[in-house]
Amino acid sequence: MTRRVLITGGGSGIGRALARAFAEADDKVTISGRRMDALRETDGGRGMECRKADVTDEASVAALFDASFDVVIANAGGGTAGRLRNITLEDWNRTLAVNLTGTFLTFRAALEGMGAGGRLIAMASTASLKGGPTIAAYAASKHGVLGLVRSVALEVAKRGITCNAICPGFVDTPLAEAAAQAVQERYGLERAAAEARVVEGNPVGRLVAPSEVVAAARFLASPEASMVNGHALSVSGGEV
Repeated sequence: MTRRVLITGGGSGIGRALARAFAEADDKVTISGRRMDALRETDGGRGMECRKADVTDEASVAALFDASFDVVIANAGGGTAGRLRNITLEDWNRTLAVNLTGTFLTFRAALEGMGAGGRLIAMASTASLKGGPTIAAYAASKHGVLGLVRSVALEVAKRGITCNAICPGFVDTPLAEAAAQAVQERYGLERAAAEARVVEGNPVGRLVAPSEVVAAARFLASPEASMVNGHALSVSGGEV
């Protein structure tokens, strides 16, 4: 059966990998983001519907749901790294808006038309499960996402809908590349040493492959995962 799948933040990284995987499984995929050129690159002729949207804007999110979806993945996110004393109120509010408020607005709109068998999935982070010395705003927002997921899961269980979170470690995407480059420049390290520092919290000692996050999402979206609800699925090599 062909399902309608929405993925926010579908223009790059994990969102791009998710969108292509669901499209290749013959699902009808809609991707949203702030840059149409990036969304079209993700599509690459696969027949996805590309919708420009800002997940921090209530009306923009509502406009995505002119029809109902069977699977909704709240993937859009971001944040500013830095010690708490250096984080401005603008940094804080922007991080909470895209990560937490964006997930809230996406899930709330999704539930208006979602029926039994529906799947809500939040792309969270290992930062949903632990803190870090330079990620106070990001970790706070992602902890909030996990609280939202666990609460929504209890609300929708009797409707035959599930709500879960995926909590990846550092994934091999442009964001990880930027993190490694920043470490390299800050500490004057060789490239290999900088990447090793980025992944030092992962016992396996490497970046998570986007395909490994996709596999988790495909499982949570499947009929076989109907009794997995309110769960935080860590894809981190044992980091948490």
